[in-house]
Amino acid sequence: MKKITIIFSIICLLLILCGIYFYFENTTLEVSTYQIASNKIPNEFNNYKIIQISDFHNNTSSKLTKKIVEKIKNQKPNIIVITGDLIDSTKTNVDIAIDMIKEIIEIAPIYYVTGNHEARTNEYDNLKSQMIELGVKILENEAQEIQLNNSTINILGINDPSFYKESDILDSKIVKNNMENIQYNEDNFTILLSHRPEVFKIYVEKNIDLVFTGHAHGGQIRLPFIGGIIAPNQGTFPEYTDGIYREKDTTMVVSRGIGNSIIPFRVNNRPELMIVELKSN
Repeated sequence: MKKITIIFSIICLLLILCGIYFYFENTTLEVSTYQIASNKIPNEFNNYKIIQISDFHNNTSSKLTKKIVEKIKNQKPNIIVITGDLIDSTKTNVDIAIDMIKEIIEIAPIYYVTGNHEARTNEYDNLKSQMIELGVKILENEAQEIQLNNSTINILGINDPSFYKESDILDSKIVKNNMENIQYNEDNFTILLSHRPEVFKIYVEKNIDLVFTGHAHGGQIRLPFIGGIIAPNQGTFPEYTDGIYREKDTTMVVSRGIGNSIIPFRVNNRPELMIVELKSN
């Protein structure tokens, strides 16, 4: 009887420790900072700071959201970019997303593109109209210019391919078509906001200087020396899940994101806020 009691106590202790670990992993923010240097970045944009939020998924942790807002305020970014899945199609609550936007819209201009979850829900039009009213710049297969003094850089944004699923066209082809229809000055340093990291080769082909993406959730469960084990549209042991990827003159930033969706927890993969500083060469 004593042996059974000891075993039961050990199991209970392990369950409690696992619960504490999962709570910590899913509600404790990690801030990642990168510097992106290019001779195309004007001197006026040296030290220009961009904060990226991705895959918020109607996060319901007030602790986590409070920390996100606090970090953004402390960093004093020039702009904030949101790269899709601000809401979640399985537990859509537009008010949660909008409340977070209200907290950060006064800090810096916000640029936003859609993710696959916006395409799956009937609430996107409601979300979009409220964000526009708050002053969020929604980029739907279009380009805008950001000016400082007499210098200019481009910021492009494309809709998620899921918005076009009435056809059988590959996601990569949809992304390529959307990008080809955007008119902008290619001599300027160009930033692209897109939800999808798995079509990195398209961004390289289009000579985009800097791409912000999400979608992969860091591979959801990350193993030491291996990385993420599964990501949407990439399958098992995905190639693009976290951090910086470079090819030719294109740099892609992949955020691990904030929230969860189908898989409700993260392992060795804390929610992430990305900070990118531009450096002129």
